[in-house]
Amino acid sequence: MNTAEKLNMTMLCDFYELTMGNGYFRNGYKDRITYFDVFFRKVPDQGGFAIAAGLEQLIDYIENLHFSEEDIAYLRSRNLFCEEFLDYLRDFRFTGDIYAIPEGTPVFPREPLVVVRAPSIEAQLIETFTLLTINHQSLIATKANRICRAANGRTVLEFGSRRAQGADAAIIGARAAYIGGCAGTACTISDQLYGVPAGGTMAHAWVQMFDTEYEAFKTYCETYPTNATLLVDTYNTLKSGVPNAIRAFNEVLRPMGISKCGIRLDSGDMAYLSQKARKMLDEAGWPECQISVSNSLDERLIQNLFLQGAQIDMFGVGERMITAKSEPVFGGVYKLTAVENEQGEIIPKIKCSENVEKITIPHFKKVYRLYNKDNGKAIADYMTVYDEVVDENEPMMLFDPYATWKTKNVCNYQARELLVPVFLKGKKVYESPALKDIQTYCKQQVDTLWDEIKRFDNPQTYYVDLSQKLWDIQQELLRKNRN
Repeated sequence: MNTAEKLNMTMLCDFYELTMGNGYFRNGYKDRITYFDVFFRKVPDQGGFAIAAGLEQLIDYIENLHFSEEDIAYLRSRNLFCEEFLDYLRDFRFTGDIYAIPEGTPVFPREPLVVVRAPSIEAQLIETFTLLTINHQSLIATKANRICRAANGRTVLEFGSRRAQGADAAIIGARAAYIGGCAGTACTISDQLYGVPAGGTMAHAWVQMFDTEYEAFKTYCETYPTNATLLVDTYNTLKSGVPNAIRAFNEVLRPMGISKCGIRLDSGDMAYLSQKARKMLDEAGWPECQISVSNSLDERLIQNLFLQGAQIDMFGVGERMITAKSEPVFGGVYKLTAVENEQGEIIPKIKCSENVEKITIPHFKKVYRLYNKDNGKAIADYMTVYDEVVDENEPMMLFDPYATWKTKNVCNYQARELLVPVFLKGKKVYESPALKDIQTYCKQQVDTLWDEIKRFDNPQTYYVDLSQKLWDIQQELLRKNRN
């Protein structure tokens, strides 16, 4: 898409970001360097992990930040902002630093997915869009990954455009679903813009358009012989749909030497119908004919279908994926963690709360993932102050930040920094991988997690630990701010 054709998202911000910015400007805080973390507190669906996504759209947003004269005129009309602040916005560009965990990485509560270091107004103004894109895409990528894992190697396609909550949710949601593991989408524009493979065959209207079901199937096979997937449930799946599909395959595809084809079920008892259809297809000499199903599927239903002996090769998943129906909010937050004083020293900041999980982790931080050198499995994530270095040659004692008596000594590990620089001094220094490469990377990284963490029910907790230095800083700030 041509950049000039894109909607300017600069004003997609909460109004308080502008009133705070004006306040910072008028009171001498315009140039104060601040540090903000984007993180989430719990995994959707009580899962063991989430999938980070949305970074590419955040990059595009940052690169195109600007206030138009129309924006300035609107803000002036509100009679809240001084002219000097409006002049500042007229020349506004992002000049700070952004670090992020790459898309497709499994991530866990409390660790920063994005770190923003920037002058106060700049950091504040980008809050809403940053949260919007990271929250939405991480949510859909996480849900898609759950569904794809439930499919146990079978193909999963994203079918949710018509049930998505708006056009952008459909388009970007398909991208996120692809990162999570889907093989493709029904959303054509997502293929055009992002390269998510789009595909499709027929709806019930095609079958109804013809005088007979057989004529509809025969015509489709003649039109698309190498992509013949026939929707067999318009009238009666087993009495007419599957028999007419077999007849069309026999009369059109077989003389062409084509053996790959498919049928789709969109209603009824999927387990029973797929078993019966599989038997009919095999007996008719079509063992390579794939059976695909759609109709309000999710990871739980897919699991149950397999438990019932369903014979399904492909799943088309729509509304429950694109809306993350079971838990449609990711819950990422954007919190101040540090500021710099006039001497450039980093001063950690904390948000206290009666709710323990809402207490923030202060300071400018690094996030390491520790892997077992023998089997490549992830052991734990480890957060440190920015100036700490992990020595892989030294054993590491991990402890539960909430239950400090729970400790574990780790040896023979490899430590990998998760946060990578994306913008430095306002300049992009990161190139987003191709979408297919992000999907491949996601699968590889999920494979590093133990099965106990990946199970859907009561997954084992994956620990995100704090270094002793970072934990001490947090505790000291809690003591200072105690009422």
